[in-house]
Amino acid sequence: MRNVFLYTVTAAALLAAPAMAQDPSNVYGSVSYSQVEADGVDLGAVTGRLGYKINPNFAVEGEASFGVADDDLTIGAVTANVEHEYDAAVYAVGILPVTPNFELFGRLGYGTTEIEASAAGVSASDSGESWNYGVGANYFIDDRNGIRADWTRRDFTNDGGEADVWSLGYVRKF
Repeated sequence: MRNVFLYTVTAAALLAAPAMAQDPSNVYGSVSYSQVEADGVDLGAVTGRLGYKINPNFAVEGEASFGVADDDLTIGAVTANVEHEYDAAVYAVGILPVTPNFELFGRLGYGTTEIEASAAGVSASDSGESWNYGVGANYFIDDRNGIRADWTRRDFTNDGGEADVWSLGYVRKF
């Protein structure tokens, strides 16, 4: 499945690159704090996104996060520390411009996530691929700068469970 992810990222980059050369004003990026809630743990991450608006209603977006806040999980008499190592994903984004400064969006994508757990001096890490979907909104304060809020559900393959990710951050059009 990692190969599917890499092929998807490569295809999105190849499709977006010629368009970006023509109109760089449609390129945007964001930096957010993300709260990841899954299986009894709440983890924090810093998330960066880079996207390209192909037209006013459609964009492609890449995303990467790394953990900054871990959590403890107690199972029976054992307490393990759980850390979010990283995640990466690529998305197709549908956009609904509501006003010149406010837009709603929905996204559908595929990604990979790695976590690490440690207890009593022993640690283990695991990664999983997921189909991701979510909704959000951008509010632009001026022509280029704004606030982004979104929710994304990660539905892990091979019965790996689900995670909800809530993000709030800064978005900039380049």
